[in-house]
Amino acid sequence: MNINDYRNQIDSIDEKLVSLFTQRMELSAKIADYKKENNLPIYVPAREREILQDVAQKAGPEMANYTRVLYSLLFELSRSYQSKRNCQITPLYQNITNSIENTPKLFPQAPMVACQGVEGAYAQIACERIFKNPFIMYFKNFDGIFNAIEQGLCQYGILPIENSTAGSVKKVYDLMIRHNFSIVRTFRLKIDHNLLANPGAQLSDIKKIYSHEQAINQCNDFLKNHPDVQVIPVENTAVAAHMVAKSGSVDVAAISSHACEELYGLISLADSIQDKGNNRTRFICISKNLEIYPGSDKTSIMMVLSHKPGALYKVLARMYTLGINVIKLESRPIPDRDFEFMFYFDLETSIYSEEFVQLMCELDDLCEEFKYLGSYTEVV
Repeated sequence: MNINDYRNQIDSIDEKLVSLFTQRMELSAKIADYKKENNLPIYVPAREREILQDVAQKAGPEMANYTRVLYSLLFELSRSYQSKRNCQITPLYQNITNSIENTPKLFPQAPMVACQGVEGAYAQIACERIFKNPFIMYFKNFDGIFNAIEQGLCQYGILPIENSTAGSVKKVYDLMIRHNFSIVRTFRLKIDHNLLANPGAQLSDIKKIYSHEQAINQCNDFLKNHPDVQVIPVENTAVAAHMVAKSGSVDVAAISSHACEELYGLISLADSIQDKGNNRTRFICISKNLEIYPGSDKTSIMMVLSHKPGALYKVLARMYTLGINVIKLESRPIPDRDFEFMFYFDLETSIYSEEFVQLMCELDDLCEEFKYLGSYTEVV
């Protein structure tokens, strides 16, 4: 036999598999109708465990695990199909629908916006790219941004959430668990770090370098070449530049932006010292109220999953079943709760798609707790 003979046999088996799969899904639909009529739950874990054990035993030792994976996916497909047939508009989806209808069609031009740091911070640069003429209030730390939004001091807040070199800003993710907010837009800002010092300084004079810990991590290669220099983390790159300018000393420097160089009357001793040329930081723009602007094609949610094998797989399998692309997955431990994690998902799906509607109606069945963070577009 040659390869075409084997392929013909597979084609014949596939034809039977498709027919049997269709029959199975039709029976699944009938079961869904019966459950609805008799007020029975769609998900029956004991029944699934029984089937998985049975099919794994029938498949034999070599194919047991493959069979479990296959049937686990079949269960997710069945549940998704059943949920679709019995999809009920949840309060969450009704809230989303109301927000789509009530949010202005034009993104705000001159709102009050909270940023972390001082004048010249990268958050300020991102803010001025997102809004045309923003009024900016500066806060010392990230927690202050969330509090300003919750208390109504500012309409929006700008926060860094991840960097292409240094990874996620974990402090922000941890605060996201504690605060109530909605994401209304995201922006990717190209970051260009420079070593700034007072006029008259030379690179050989520098004994201390100040910057934010993320910027320090992003310039690791440059700093390795200067092992005798003390590196001191501060709350913001712009704060670092301001400290250097205020000191008037020629033996201190800051890793900061060219905007701060001009703003604080500094000079650059070394340009573009970040490890990678394509260094970008993703900022989120948050609000107190849910706002969903036209064209939103990304959604963020947070979930608490049961501490059991396969819990995350089931969520990912359901999203795969719906054809929803997961573009970001982050997990953070939940404070004061042993071995429990909050999972953060960024999803790529239009708010107008059928898949989005179905997912919003199925979230209750996928996890122990969830939090819808908003749907938005990303500005590059």
